[in-house]
Parts: sequence; C-alpha cells; structure tokens
Amino acid sequence: LPSMRTPTAMIVGLVLCPCGLLLTLTGTLAPNWRQVSRVPDQPVDLIWEQGIWDICQERQSTHARLCGQADELGYFEQVPVRVAQGLMPSSLVLTLVGLVVAALGVRCWQPEPRHLLAGVSGLVLLLSGLMSLVPSSWYTHELWALPAPSGSTLGVDYSLVLSYLGSCLEILGGLALTLSFHHCCKE
Repeated sequence: LPSMRTPTAMIVGLVLCPCGLLLTLTGTLAPNWRQVSRVPDQPVDLIWEQGIWDICQERQSTHARLCGQADELGYFEQVPVRVAQGLMPSSLVLTLVGLVVAALGVRCWQPEPRHLLAGVSGLVLLLSGLMSLVPSSWYTHELWALPAPSGSTLGVDYSLVLSYLGSCLEILGGLALTLSFHHCCKE
C-alpha cells in the first residue's frame, strides 16, 4: 500500500528553498551590500550604500535618497563585485530550475513522489546555494579592501546579510531534498 504522506525532508526542502530564493533575490537587487559613512569633506549624515549594481547616497536627517551615483573610485571594476554580478543572477536562475524540478519530483498530483527527481532537484538547489554563498563570502572578505574614500567608515549592509541567509536556506533545503536519494536507493 503506498503511503499518502509526503516525506518530511521534501516538505522542508520545498519550504526552505523558496524562502532562500526570495532572500537571495532581495540581496541581489538591493544596493546595500556595503555602507560607507563619515566620508571626509561631506555632511556628517551622508551615507553611501554600495551594492553590486548601483551606488546610492542617503541623507539620514532628511531620508533623501539618490541612486545612480557615479563610480569615481572604480568600485564596480573590482573582482569580487564582478564575480557577484555574474554568480548571483546565475544562482537565481539555477534556483528556479531546481524548484521546477522539485515540484515535478515531489508528489503533488500523483500517489507517490519521484525520489530520483527530488534528489536531483536537491543537488541543483545545493549548487545554487553554493553559487550565491561564494560571492557573498568573497565580498565580505574583501569588504575593507574595496575602494572607498580614505578616512571613511565601512560596514556590512543588509543585502549582504540577506544574501548569506538566502544561500544558507537554499543549501539546507537542497540537502533536505537530496535525502530523497536514500529512499531511491532502498528501492
């Protein structure tokens, strides 16, 4: 008699991976990977927010925000930023592919799940999580080496944190789905 219950590992994978996708998407698109404050010869309340696609200025006193700032220091030419520009969107696409494969493998409209397909989707999602973890880690490692006005204060901003969290959720979800291989091998 086939069991009508979806395995817990598959449910965990199907919950964690879309959450990871949303966090990674936000981290990729928002211009807040690094915060540069206390820039010499600038107002005290001026903050530069640097992402992998854009640089924004914000005045904390008025919350006036202006994006599309000129890259005068060559920030976008740095290798960690260029790698992030390539790997983060690639990771998002691979996550979408993995979720489509997972939806086909996990039983939604059939009596039994396809364990082999769910396991393959887990490997794809695990790879996509690693693809977004690499640029986040490298950027963090090089955070203070990336060009900034001398004498300014540098800090991690929320998009980088969201990219880390999204990567970790995708990796955990992918690992959970790869547990489907165990059931496939038992058969």
